[in-house]
Amino acid sequence: MIRFILADLRRLWAGAVVVVLLVALATALGATVTLQERALRLGSARAADKFDLVIGAAGSETQLVLSSVFLQPAPLPLMPGEVLARLSKDPRVTWATPVGFGDSFAGYPLVGTTRALIDSTVSGFAAGRMFEKEGEAVVGAAVKLPLGAEIKPMHGTAQMGGETHAGVVYHVTGKLPPTGTPWDRAILVPIQAVWHVHGLGHDHGHQEEEHHEGEAPQVTQAAAATDEHGHTPLEAAREHAGDHRHEGEAAEAGGHDEHGDEDHDHHGAIDADAPIDENFTADAPGLPAVLVKPKTIADAYKLRQEYRNGNTLAVFPGEVLTSLYATLGDARMVLSAVAAGSQGLVAAALILVTVTHIGQRRRQIGALRAFGAPRLSVFTIVWLELFLLVAVGIGLGFLTGLAAARLIADAFTVRSGIILPVGFTGEDWRMALILLGAAAVLSAVPAILAYRQSPAAALRA
Repeated sequence: MIRFILADLRRLWAGAVVVVLLVALATALGATVTLQERALRLGSARAADKFDLVIGAAGSETQLVLSSVFLQPAPLPLMPGEVLARLSKDPRVTWATPVGFGDSFAGYPLVGTTRALIDSTVSGFAAGRMFEKEGEAVVGAAVKLPLGAEIKPMHGTAQMGGETHAGVVYHVTGKLPPTGTPWDRAILVPIQAVWHVHGLGHDHGHQEEEHHEGEAPQVTQAAAATDEHGHTPLEAAREHAGDHRHEGEAAEAGGHDEHGDEDHDHHGAIDADAPIDENFTADAPGLPAVLVKPKTIADAYKLRQEYRNGNTLAVFPGEVLTSLYATLGDARMVLSAVAAGSQGLVAAALILVTVTHIGQRRRQIGALRAFGAPRLSVFTIVWLELFLLVAVGIGLGFLTGLAAARLIADAFTVRSGIILPVGFTGEDWRMALILLGAAAVLSAVPAILAYRQSPAAALRA
């Protein structure tokens, strides 16, 4: 019987290939959607796993998490530096570290942070050591820079027309192990260096005088400008975090300048050999976000409630991701419906083709019956032939879907740094069994027609 089926498939190989490809493409679409959506959920959840609480100025919860945890560039409002000082001394907090962003180098984002964050989120270094001076930097595992490499930061990105900060150079002192998060593509520098590059920080003016000893102090337009109350931008940022008059500074310290003012470019400098001071006081510059590690779950909820007021916003990254997953789930439902529709069309086409094929093979089936083949054998031959084609198509479709999902995941990882775990689970195997069951039922339709066919009537056709 098997040899008869194989001989029949060799004779009708073109039609068999078309059936297999139709089933494979319809199955691959559904498998790709399912695998990719699940991988995106798992990968993003793992990327945010080390960050329990994020505090920033009042605004969008989603954008706060995307910018501070996933390092997606966007302008964020500033909150007063006293928030960081208060969190640093809070007995409910294990560590609180600021993040500042907005600059880049060679396509990699520059992130100002502290040694506490690095020590608490990775175990050791793949090479080199921690930054110890203001002009030193640590790079993520995916950053293609060797130890000792020079980094000349650019405001914004090259695609956005950013310009390099004049006279600012960092040197790579360490490389971190892979974490499977966007931080693998980040260049980490001391937060005080980011402040000083953008003309912020309480001791910036003294450093400028030391660098230009014997010269008249150079005051940039950004530093000299005052508002109607006589406040400098730094003072105003401390008193009115997030005020629209200071969006330029907010972009410099935490995102991109919405107005594209060139006045803010190259208006600060760093002292490459200056020691790092991570004892933050109330007069610290404004901040786009602070990452917080509470001591207990109860402390986390208390801090979240305390800092969810009119001026600041505190969020659990997991909660924000849950709302994003809901949107992602809606998109998956739509795509799954499209995939199911395509599979239904393929099934209808297969029924039409096989029924027509059975009609064209009436003489062959009649001859089999005339030579003594029992009805059940004829049923089995017709059923098994079609079922084998559909089963091969389903298997090929799952493999194609897996390959497509991995290609998409690899491209996403290159762009974002998030590793997406693509792979089959028990849910996928259950779906494969359901599809095979549907294929068995589908294959029975032409087999029943062949089973009921009279040998005499078939030979007369």
